[in-house]
Amino acid sequence: MISPIKNVDIFCTVIDNFGDIGVCWRLAQQLQDEYGLNVRLWVDDLNSFAKLEPTLNPQLAQQTCQKIEICYWSKTHFGTDIVPHHIVIEGFGCRLPDSILQAMAQQTPPPVWLNLEYLSAESWTLDCHGLGSAHLNLPLKQYFFFPSFDERGGGLLREQHLLQQRDDFLQNPQAQADFWHSLNCTQALSADYRLSLFAYENQAVAALLTALSQQQKICFVAIPEGRVLANVNTWANTILKAGDKLTVGAVTVAVLPFLSPTQYDQLLWACDINMVRGEDSFIRAHWAGKPLLWHIYPQEEQAHLDKLEAWLGVSSNFMSPEWQNLQRAWVSESTNVALWATLLTQFSQAKPQHTLFSEFLGQQKTLCHKLMAFCAKKHDAI
Repeated sequence: MISPIKNVDIFCTVIDNFGDIGVCWRLAQQLQDEYGLNVRLWVDDLNSFAKLEPTLNPQLAQQTCQKIEICYWSKTHFGTDIVPHHIVIEGFGCRLPDSILQAMAQQTPPPVWLNLEYLSAESWTLDCHGLGSAHLNLPLKQYFFFPSFDERGGGLLREQHLLQQRDDFLQNPQAQADFWHSLNCTQALSADYRLSLFAYENQAVAALLTALSQQQKICFVAIPEGRVLANVNTWANTILKAGDKLTVGAVTVAVLPFLSPTQYDQLLWACDINMVRGEDSFIRAHWAGKPLLWHIYPQEEQAHLDKLEAWLGVSSNFMSPEWQNLQRAWVSESTNVALWATLLTQFSQAKPQHTLFSEFLGQQKTLCHKLMAFCAKKHDAI
């Protein structure tokens, strides 16, 4: 049976950490590339979006980029003549314009309206996944769609050929060398270990880098330019910026410019240990299949610690207690140099475990697959 769903609207508010637009842009591309949908992506900050997608012109309110229609979403004025598509996705509760809701209510049948939620391993998300909530004043129902590590949930974003592309890259030393050369980071090729450091501000950074500098093994630390650089600069007692490198003892740190999504995937593949943050880079680190440490976004009343423990529970079959302790220490911002000195020794044990975890997750259906199946079912039921 040919699906009647051909068009989709995705609404996204750009948060300063780029995670929301990163997820929505990947989702838009996969729906277009693999499912042939006509995708219209509404974004409220085109200047920030252009950092992720350099071919985008932030001066144009409407344009086509990578076969996807990009529209500027003005919070002060939104046209009343917009015709909503078959699926309307509200990215992370960003709240749709009233004019869009009114237009949706006038359509027969109305669009399938989803709230794409943030990823969490907490058990309550499985109970809420797929539940509907009726609009107070309009004949519309919104459905909550939760990405998940559990096959009962909404799945994880993963392109059809991503894991094969990763394996091809890892089996091609020349491709890896070309990647490091493209970043002017040839020192990475001669290092014993390569580590990517992408985090929010974290007081543990100084202890980590000090421990690495005192190791016998040579370690190369690639740092995408961002908020954690403030802690790196405090440790280095200097001001580093994109393109700069500094060697202290056995560790060399290199500050990278803003990377495209494809480049960032390759960075995760090329490194031995990946320290990631938020949601988008967190998911991509799982597909890299390398040991990872997650800097979860801090929340009020320490609510993020519940999310951390839920993920540790999900991954416990694939992660040693020692590595879990390092994970907790990273989130609690431990300044214990002796603890971080165990990182490289723990790595050898953690490597096959994280590879198995990636393979386990890779056997599950993807977020796009589950989203399309869910929307088709709801559309047929209307």
